[in-house]
Amino acid sequence: MTGDAATILIVEDEPPIRRLLRSILTAHEHRALEAATGAEALSALRHHRPDLVLLDLGLPDIDGQALIGQIRALSPVPIVVLSSRGDEAAKVAALDSGADDYITKPFGADELMARLRAALRHRLQQQGAERTFTSGELSVDMVRHLVRRGTDDVKLSPKEYDILEQLAIHAGKVLTHRHLLREVWRDESVDPQYLRVYVRQLRQKIEADPSSPRHVLTEPGVGYRLV
Repeated sequence: MTGDAATILIVEDEPPIRRLLRSILTAHEHRALEAATGAEALSALRHHRPDLVLLDLGLPDIDGQALIGQIRALSPVPIVVLSSRGDEAAKVAALDSGADDYITKPFGADELMARLRAALRHRLQQQGAERTFTSGELSVDMVRHLVRRGTDDVKLSPKEYDILEQLAIHAGKVLTHRHLLREVWRDESVDPQYLRVYVRQLRQKIEADPSSPRHVLTEPGVGYRLV
């Protein structure tokens, strides 16, 4: 990937949707590759090494969730799922399988491009092992475990910090309740209500208006995202 231009693999079996996605991507100066099946997608992944995969779950030759696992076995490339299945269980399954984000059809071009930019930024941060997250007045120094809002230090409990650190490491990506419980509590069976309580406390400390958060956003029924 050079500059802001990226090579994006569209995996979609419906030609009209492929054409729409290609026109949106090329209008934003990205290069679009296309695959109509899971087999074509895996071949393109091996031969072209795209910067991001835009994946429809409803493919004719392979279950979309299974394909996410096969892509993950080959590459850490960001995966943004497109699906007409808007139920929470499908979103959680895709994210837990290794997808970076999930967009429900129909979608707007602006939302699509914002999600793609976030997924590409997250991958660049991981490649560079970036250990400082900054967004507006919020900064998180993950080496020294320091959190600031503007010039003020923010005092967080260990659990609050661990949640924020996970969100910062994966900034822009939706983290499921299961992921956060596994990484912070080391136990996926913990009641997600504990997580909600800590996120509420975290927002009280880092958000200018906790009732209308700008940093830690809720994906209803799925998890949280740091933007």
